[in-house]
Amino acid sequence: MDVIKSQQISARPIEKVVVHPLVLLSIVDHYNRVARDTKKRVVGVLLGTSFRGTVDVTNSYAVPFEEEDKDPSISFLDHNYHESMFSMFRRINAKEHVVGWYSTGPKLRENDLNIHGIFNAYVPTPVLVIIDVQPKELGIPTKAYYAVEEVKENATQKSQKVFVHVPSEIAAHEVEEIGVEHLLRDVKDTTISTLATEVSGKLTALKGLDARLQEIRSYLDNVIDEKLPLNHEILYHLQDVFNLLPNLNVAELIKAFAVKTNDMMLVIYLSSLIRSVIALHNLINNKMLNKEHEKAEDSKPVAVPTAAGS
Repeated sequence: MDVIKSQQISARPIEKVVVHPLVLLSIVDHYNRVARDTKKRVVGVLLGTSFRGTVDVTNSYAVPFEEEDKDPSISFLDHNYHESMFSMFRRINAKEHVVGWYSTGPKLRENDLNIHGIFNAYVPTPVLVIIDVQPKELGIPTKAYYAVEEVKENATQKSQKVFVHVPSEIAAHEVEEIGVEHLLRDVKDTTISTLATEVSGKLTALKGLDARLQEIRSYLDNVIDEKLPLNHEILYHLQDVFNLLPNLNVAELIKAFAVKTNDMMLVIYLSSLIRSVIALHNLINNKMLNKEHEKAEDSKPVAVPTAAGS
């Protein structure tokens, strides 16, 4: 069997997962071919490298996967197909190893820990990347997790593995950036101005911030109602966020924000005014040019055909 059971990959905690565009395109294609317009999800293997806590996912391939609708704990993953595909991929690029697996979720499911345990035979710390192939909002469509052993406070209870979220991002090599730019040319709407694009981006960012604040509020309400246990690490992070917020009660800061906003609005207003004047100037020039062409056509002598003699 060509699949390496013990990769020489650092077992240190994973700090970040980097997903490349080729992986996203491959997963979307897999979903459209197998599970489009259904409630099923697709599963596959992630290939790449791991160095100093950063997992770089550069390639992937689909794996036949089925799970029972009524009983999610019953599933089938084709090991033979996976091992055959990985042996062929190693012939092309020996530097790429199995770093984990992907799912189109769009959320974690009960059987994910069992599937995750299968990949422990190929990599010490596999990652699970959930790809949202049908995102409802703009943003990064990836969520990454890895499993850790959770030790119970009560010594009589057995420890169990749980998923821990890890930050993920989208990155590309120079060759991939060129390919992505060519794809964006086909899907980009040229009728939308740069200003409208920037405003749309700001609106999306504000919606994302509002969703995160609602999530924080929901968590704190559940902690107060004793529906969730108190997690001091989360509270420490929230305290850091609140400490970094600027004090908006300072008069100088309020004045600086107002001046900055007024300057930006003035530039936008002047730009729109200049654009309108230039458009009107071009329209007048076009009208004058058309009139000159009409006068030149009218001044040309009209040729009278001569009658043929009998």
